[in-house]
Parts: sequence; structure tokens; C-alpha cells
Amino acid sequence: MFYLASREARPGFGVEHPMDEWPELDARTERIIEVAVQLAERDGYDAVRLRDVASLAEVALGTVYRRFSCKEDILAAALELQVRAMAINARENPVEGRTPQERVIGLMAQANAALGARPKLSAAMLRTVASGVPELVERVARYRQSTASLILTAWLGPDCTREATEHEHRIASLLQDVWFAALVGWTGGLHPVEQVDKQVQSAISLLSEGLPSGEGTGA
Repeated sequence: MFYLASREARPGFGVEHPMDEWPELDARTERIIEVAVQLAERDGYDAVRLRDVASLAEVALGTVYRRFSCKEDILAAALELQVRAMAINARENPVEGRTPQERVIGLMAQANAALGARPKLSAAMLRTVASGVPELVERVARYRQSTASLILTAWLGPDCTREATEHEHRIASLLQDVWFAALVGWTGGLHPVEQVDKQVQSAISLLSEGLPSGEGTGA
């Protein structure tokens, strides 16, 4: 699957990551998520119907409902696993860059390129995050934590020995909000995916102005 990776690899660099405790998935759960991903990638959000997912995954509809409350729950699980895979990749292949700003821009450019290559799936997962389905509160909160941790991991860099400051945590939180809004604009047809990179770069530049000594260097 495009999002699954070894549990032995751990995202880190001293940044606590909520995906570290992601449980092992049984074979049926993996098939359910994989089928939902395939349907969304081929035909978009509306194509993910639980009866079709159950049929293509060769499981009973009740099996799907015992694992997921709705289709948004399945897509949110796929997004969580995607972010977890990104975190593991960041741990094993740190983004290059001399400054925190360069590393975060590089990280988001990589992510944007991957999202841009699968526009229908990306739009479906983003729509899920913004759906407001009450059952998804915990998943969405975990996704936000994980995205912020990814940003902080890149910001601090692989050789950093200190903890992220409160100021840097705020920067990561604001950056992910800008990033998400820019991605929603792209999936909504307001601008091309390349514009997402530009908006992220502008946000990083503005948020980096007036940083306390040491916080803009990753030292």
C-alpha cells in the first residue's frame, strides 16, 4: 500500500509524534482502507460507498461497520497512515537545507508533489478532514498533531539537540493551517498546486520575521 511502512522506524529528532503508537492493522482493515483509497483515487470522494468498499474488499458490510463508523472514518484513517509514512520517511531521509525555513519548505514541497500526483484522492482526504463528522474528532486532532510534529522535525533538523520552543510550536501550528487552507484552495480549483508552495513559502517568511535568537537556525 502507498501509505504503509515499518513500525520499527520511528519519526523523531526529539519531537513527540502521536503516530508512534499506531496499532497494527489486521488484514481485513488493511483491505478496507486500500479499497477506499483506490475508489477515491479513481473517481473521487463520492465514489467511496460502504457497500462497494465491502464488496471489493471481500468482507461483509457489518465487518466494515465494526471497524469504521462511516466512509469519512475510512478516509481519515488513510490520511493518518499517509502522514505516518511521511514521518517515517522524514526520519530515515531527513529533508536537506541549511536553515529551518529551507527544510520546512522542502518538506512541504515533497508533500505537495505527492498530493498533486493523486488529486482526486487528495481532495477526498482533505474533504474528510473538513467534514465536521463528530466521530472523526480524535482522528482529526491526531492528524493535526502529526502534521505539526512533521513540521517541527524538519524545522529543528536531524542534528538539533534542543527541544522545540513554544514559539516554534506556534509557528508549526500556524503553518499547517496555512498549508491546509492552500490545499483546500487547490482542490477547490482556486489555484494550481504550484501555488500551494508559494503560499507556504510566503507564510514561512512572514512567520520567521523577528524570531528570537537561535530559533531561526535550528541550533
